[in-house]
Amino acid sequence: MRAHDSATAPSPIAVSTSPTTTATVRAGTVQAALGVIAFSLTFPATAWGLEGFGAWSLVAVRSVLAAVIAGGCLLALRVPVPGRGHRAGLAVVAAGVVVGFPLLTTLALETSTTAHAAVVVGLLPLTTAALSALRTGIRPSRTFWTAALAGAGAVLAFTVQQSGGAVSTADLYLLAALLVCAAGYTEGGRLARVMPGWQVIAWALVLCLPLTVPAAALALSYDTPHLTAHSVAGVLWVAAGSQFLGLVVWYRGMAAIGVPKASQLQLAQPLLTLMWSVLLLGEHLPVAAPLTAAAVLVCIAVTQRARS
Repeated sequence: MRAHDSATAPSPIAVSTSPTTTATVRAGTVQAALGVIAFSLTFPATAWGLEGFGAWSLVAVRSVLAAVIAGGCLLALRVPVPGRGHRAGLAVVAAGVVVGFPLLTTLALETSTTAHAAVVVGLLPLTTAALSALRTGIRPSRTFWTAALAGAGAVLAFTVQQSGGAVSTADLYLLAALLVCAAGYTEGGRLARVMPGWQVIAWALVLCLPLTVPAAALALSYDTPHLTAHSVAGVLWVAAGSQFLGLVVWYRGMAAIGVPKASQLQLAQPLLTLMWSVLLLGEHLPVAAPLTAAAVLVCIAVTQRARS
């Protein structure tokens, strides 16, 4: 598994340049597509989990379960513990990807629809690319920044229109989630140059265990879960599918077909989430939701071309 840790950001990474066969490309495309599908189900699965868990207990239990899976893989493969020089970076990844993004988006979904959240979080690739440019000192083209600002403007207009002229508390949670997750992805992209991307997220999950285990115990003591088929399926999916296994197939697919092709597949993620919100949750989409998601998709496509 050789790739960066970002599930959404198309920042440059080193991937194999050896010749690939048609079968390898086909398998890589399938794996990358499975990763996108896994990520697109995150918000609907979170909504299901909230039917039986509180926001805090859901996030804590999700992180513990994902860390158990990740830790098992690290032990089975006898992966050495990262050196001290990497631990500060892993702490940033853990704060942004393991704790910050899941917690903030879960809090947002207590009052926001998954369709609304999908449109706002559709800006994550652009946010990550912007922070990555600032972090690395790379100067993207004017076209890149124009498209990025246009995408941000489309989402801001959507959130204000949907909130009746003001930004809601859920929107503030989502915007904060964008920033902390983009920071985690940016730092993870740097770490993935010296270790496989799946190990970055795996060690970040394990690093959080001293925090997430007592947090889960405390949250569950105050917030007794009401287990239903939906809530159990939801928490299992966000733990195993979204937070770990989805990343594994995404990285493998990206290593096989390259970042540009994998990123093109990822453009469909917000639209897929909108589809799941209708099929799984019975939500009714406002006309502005798919239109805004499509506009963001176009802006991301322009930034991809500008970056290349």
